[in-house]
Amino acid sequence: MNRTNNCGELTKSNLGQTVKLSGWVNKIREKGFIIWVDLRDRYGITQLVFDKERSNDEIFTTASQLGREFVIEVEGSVIERKSINENIDTGEIEILVTSINILNKSLTPPFTIENESDGGEELRMKYRYLDIRREPIKENLIFRHSLSLEVRNYLSENNFIDVETPCLIKSTPEGARDFIVPSRLNPDHYYALPQSPQIFKQLLMIGGIDKYYQIVKCFRDEDLRADRQPEFTQIDCEMSFVNQEDVFQQFEGLMKRIFSKFLGSDNTTFDRMTYESAIEKYGTDKPDLRYELLINNISDEVKGKNFQIFDNNEISVCLRVEGKSDLTRKEIDEITDWVKRPQIGASGLLWIKHNNDSSFKSSFDKFFSESDLRVISEKISSKPGDIIFIMSGEYKKTLEQLGSLRVELASKFNLIDQEKICPLWVTDFPLFEWDEEEKRFFSMHHPFTSPKPEFLDILDKEPEKVIANAYDLVLNGNEIGGGSIRIHDFDTQMKVFELLGMSKEEYTSQFGFLIEALKYGAPPHGGIAFGLDRLAAVLKGKDVIRDFIAFPKNNSGKDLMIDAPSKLTKEQLKDLSQK
Repeated sequence: MNRTNNCGELTKSNLGQTVKLSGWVNKIREKGFIIWVDLRDRYGITQLVFDKERSNDEIFTTASQLGREFVIEVEGSVIERKSINENIDTGEIEILVTSINILNKSLTPPFTIENESDGGEELRMKYRYLDIRREPIKENLIFRHSLSLEVRNYLSENNFIDVETPCLIKSTPEGARDFIVPSRLNPDHYYALPQSPQIFKQLLMIGGIDKYYQIVKCFRDEDLRADRQPEFTQIDCEMSFVNQEDVFQQFEGLMKRIFSKFLGSDNTTFDRMTYESAIEKYGTDKPDLRYELLINNISDEVKGKNFQIFDNNEISVCLRVEGKSDLTRKEIDEITDWVKRPQIGASGLLWIKHNNDSSFKSSFDKFFSESDLRVISEKISSKPGDIIFIMSGEYKKTLEQLGSLRVELASKFNLIDQEKICPLWVTDFPLFEWDEEEKRFFSMHHPFTSPKPEFLDILDKEPEKVIANAYDLVLNGNEIGGGSIRIHDFDTQMKVFELLGMSKEEYTSQFGFLIEALKYGAPPHGGIAFGLDRLAAVLKGKDVIRDFIAFPKNNSGKDLMIDAPSKLTKEQLKDLSQK
């Protein structure tokens, strides 16, 4: 064995013991006749000491030749450390080295292997194997492992069966773009990598598996953000003979167990909110409930004053921020510039100050008297010292823009209670979205989502009013899971395909196997999928999921370490019948 102990476990209880450790040289400090080396492995750091009085010349000479990230094996005695380091578990002891063996040398790393590294993100992704040695990344991966294990244990205890589904499947046009894989044995034919195991888990329910789960890689060829990667991992689940409430109860149980184990919260409650209410009050279908900052509709209060911005727009909405009436014009202009950015796309921002002396001042005083402003104030219950930010425009677009501002203001003014855990079920999504450019309906979730039973009668007549039997689980402003009760009835599934503008030839070609399966006694079923990468990040209070993925892609979808994607050789292209 190269070690009797790891670098994170020795304490004063081990004083006097002879031990053998192996690891990487983290730091070297030299003071003439004495050398200290911090030895690091996955478990922690232990200080080694070499000195000319207690170490022989050969050992001291070898120690003086060490460099950062050298891999070494040492043997020595555990002694008490004179200068205690309270920041590490082994801070009360050190190892007086009596034997050293250099197992491998190392080039000087391109960045420091420390918690706060001097390496930029691109550089660290190119040398990801070195980045993993850093404590934050290593701990993220260990946390992800523990989270996955807890999920598996809970689902197994609740009679879910882990079943693998195919990775080479058929491409379908619904949803995001597929990653395409050419078939060498079938020229001009292509597989797709799965965006999710959706159809297969439904087939498993038809097959009588009853409760399925899989922690599975999924692939989507879409534009990337901090919380998206081209390949990501889902906790994918499906159940038979259930309704929406059954799914909620089952997976609230999973989340409560996770919150208890990893966040120390044993009294978490799960709020519920309709999609319509979420959009109207928060401007998003994934609202963060950790702070009170609601959107108020003041359309009726502001119309009819000959102010075109209010009179000519579909909706006027506002946010009331407590205690910020003392914002300067420069500060207000900075907030206005923020909402005008292309990412938000607002044309501007209006404001009312409810001053500490109970007077009012607004950016549109020319059109509104103080009594007019007071009417708005009373509608939204503003108090002296508050400021009110207002937007007008198209209904949904304006609500979404103000919703984005809500998040920005909460961060800017430190309104978020970071200790709160606020899970929320968002329900009652529309079944369809109308695309004005293509003049047809698209599925809000996917075409296998069932309408709520009470809306089946109007599915043909008023599809735009049909509510889906679908739900998302939101945690602190992040969508961590989503699912639905599926269509198990053949006729309903055919009708949904038709409403999506698909011909019989199209839906038979793309989903014929599912259509056929629905004819053979499909049970009522439903499920949910959680983004494991995102869930891990949210539980750790982080926004970027790539730090919880061992080998992630950058914002251009590239793996800088292995230089992928890359071009194929002429021989490879020839095998695939490609020019």
